[in-house]
Amino acid sequence: MAEGGGKIDPMHQFLVEPLFGTQDWQIAGYNIAFTNSAMWMAVAAVGLIAFMALGTKGKLIPTRGQVMVESVVRFIDNMLASNIGPEGKRYVPYVFSLFMFILFANVLGLMPLGVLGVHPFTFTSHFTITGILAILSFAIVLVVGFWRHGLHFFSLFVPHGTPWWLLPVIPLIEFVSFMVRPFSLGLRLFVAMTAGHVLLKVLAGFVINAGNASAGIGLLVGIPSFGLMVGISALELLVAGIQAYVFALLTSLYLNDAVNLH
Repeated sequence: MAEGGGKIDPMHQFLVEPLFGTQDWQIAGYNIAFTNSAMWMAVAAVGLIAFMALGTKGKLIPTRGQVMVESVVRFIDNMLASNIGPEGKRYVPYVFSLFMFILFANVLGLMPLGVLGVHPFTFTSHFTITGILAILSFAIVLVVGFWRHGLHFFSLFVPHGTPWWLLPVIPLIEFVSFMVRPFSLGLRLFVAMTAGHVLLKVLAGFVINAGNASAGIGLLVGIPSFGLMVGISALELLVAGIQAYVFALLTSLYLNDAVNLH
């Protein structure tokens, strides 16, 4: 957003705003406005459903869309098989949906053009969203752990082979480490997406201000800044995929603790 003097606020892109005149919608005193964040979550969900629809045709000679869907499903299935084992197959639908939803969210936020006049919004740059995804995954780990092992699941906090004289300390350390998992899982994605978008906006500010400067200074500052923008945009696309993969990978590792409790 350009302000006085040609300045650009790099944090304005993260502002959650109500859309379509819904700012006054309330239920029981709580505001339920349809925001830009909600809109892009809906777009990501529709994109995920549309992507899955490509793989449900079941043709003998697969289409390109079917090949793409099957390739991603196979990728997630192999990841779960290597981390959990044969039991990992039952968690493929959740981890696949989680991976693709985050991937769509990250990539949509890098679009140069908006939808219905609304500029692209990376909702994974908000800790409330990434935190909820992390808590959901953590809750599933707890449910699976207690469903499969009952109270024996608490033995997770006492690693096999722990010396007896460390028993008063190790369970506490393991418990704190376990409870920090959803926080670190959500924080990693939030920080990665926020930092990249702030850097892109700062460089965009350099390019715009260079265009308003004299010819010599404009070329000296504008061209390198634009080149960096292009390079970092490509890097952000890579980061978008990597962060979705890391989130899914860590979720599979946490599920392994719940499934294969020693």
